[in-house]
Amino acid sequence: MERFHSLSHEEAVAELMTCCAVRSWAVQMSGLRPFPDETAFAATGRKLAEQLSWPEVLQALSAHPRIGQRVAAPDAANAPDTAPAPEAAHASETARAKEAQWSRQEQAGVSDSSQEALVAGNIAYERRFGHIYLICATGLSGEQMLAELTRRLENDAAQEQAEVRRELAKIVELRLRKLVAA
Repeated sequence: MERFHSLSHEEAVAELMTCCAVRSWAVQMSGLRPFPDETAFAATGRKLAEQLSWPEVLQALSAHPRIGQRVAAPDAANAPDTAPAPEAAHASETARAKEAQWSRQEQAGVSDSSQEALVAGNIAYERRFGHIYLICATGLSGEQMLAELTRRLENDAAQEQAEVRRELAKIVELRLRKLVAA
């Protein structure tokens, strides 16, 4: 926590955006520093993520790869058009690499055999709901993620938005813990 608390505001925002790619959320979290401990930090981030508007949730989803999609480390050629403040440029580059690494770790349960089915499921899900399928993949096998995707295809839009919000909040909490444990 000490290292995180010592970051400039923009550096903290850049690191926080690896946990939830919504700038207003990251700015709010940075402004709440210092946190008493990792538990309070992660719980606050999760609570604020649960309160995001639906357009903000969609913004956060844009930073997540499809389940089953292999995630490569980012390079400068694929950097976002909206560059961070100069003092946070290095932190932002490091943060993008960290986010890609976390995505690879979180999806480690996806085997080659389940990957093809997940690709097909993702297509059906995106056609139905208009956004990527999001699940907190940590600790789940590809088969479990696919079963959950199949179940969630039966949801109506409101039910699915609630599920996406819950899954995003779980991911945010896990990533915040990783952020300060690093």
